[in-house]
Amino acid sequence: MNMVPTPQGPPSSTVHVPLDDRSYEIDITSGLIKNAANRILQAIPDLSHALVIADVAVDEPWANQICLELSAGSKETRISRQTVSSGEPSKSIAEFERLLTWVLEEGGDRRSVIIAVGGGVIGDLAGYVAASFTRGIRFVQVPTTLLAMVDSSVGGKTGINLPGAKNMVGAFWQPNLVLIDTEVLSTLPERSFLSGLAEVIKYGVIDDPEFFSWLETNAKSLVARDNEALRYAIQISCECKARVVGEDERETSGRRAILNYGHTFAHAIEATTGYGKLLHGEAVAIGMQMAARLAIDLGLSDETLLQRQTDLLNACQLPTRLPEADPVTMLPVMMRDKKVAHGELRFILPTQLGSVQLVGEVSDDAVVKAINASR
Repeated sequence: MNMVPTPQGPPSSTVHVPLDDRSYEIDITSGLIKNAANRILQAIPDLSHALVIADVAVDEPWANQICLELSAGSKETRISRQTVSSGEPSKSIAEFERLLTWVLEEGGDRRSVIIAVGGGVIGDLAGYVAASFTRGIRFVQVPTTLLAMVDSSVGGKTGINLPGAKNMVGAFWQPNLVLIDTEVLSTLPERSFLSGLAEVIKYGVIDDPEFFSWLETNAKSLVARDNEALRYAIQISCECKARVVGEDERETSGRRAILNYGHTFAHAIEATTGYGKLLHGEAVAIGMQMAARLAIDLGLSDETLLQRQTDLLNACQLPTRLPEADPVTMLPVMMRDKKVAHGELRFILPTQLGSVQLVGEVSDDAVVKAINASR
């Protein structure tokens, strides 16, 4: 499990993201939020202006606590604080512009540091603001949802949505530090928490069959938010993503595409059902089912993988079907997926647990069949 007790605190682990001069650490613990300010000041000792951008749902207590601790830890640090409405609609051009204007009005400059406190929406949005203001300023991720902890806070993808396409505008911009505290999840609504387990399961399918087996054994502990189980699941998930990002930071070799298992379907589900109706992880869970079914229909995988995936998703109380899924409306959206090449849909499909591949030349009929199988 590779967790060591710290002299002053609870068990913790650190995952290193290897990106040369852009490398950074992911701190994972239970109780770290109480010392977040000290850790931020250690990582960025010249911090003079902190721009804290928080989801309104976690402004109290988490963002407020960080601001109070930063103020106490460094009297020279000026702190600005702004909130963003919860939900996917906030990843918009209008909200991006509002935050850039706010940073300017607060006297932001190239030495300012943005601290994102919230889930994936806040990390993506605030990260894109950090990547854009004065062509790039430093930022810190403090993810407060499980999905953000294991996925969106790691790897440097930032961005916003267009009305008909998710994450189509953005930039690669790595954080300076990621702080993860499982105790923060105690205030997360049940549905949002469970949604994050979909991305955890994804790592078992695409990269680590032993981890998938561990998830099967420990699903009940994860659903119950056991801190030890959560720390381990988050650590293994982050290690997987760190390896992939280290090999293909900007998606130039195709290696990083494996992280999009289920996402081509999921993004189309979100766009056609309306952003916010399904949480991202819920859409990913259904998308993984569609992808696994497509792999079986193409002769790449067998029913055993789909059955084990279905059983694990059910154990984690995640949806596996979408009765209102509409292939007619989903296909045009999928054609705007970033993996489309020369007008050809491409999918990340499993061949066995722990192994996936990028597959092209998939007929529309096969895609429709996979979607319908999960209705």
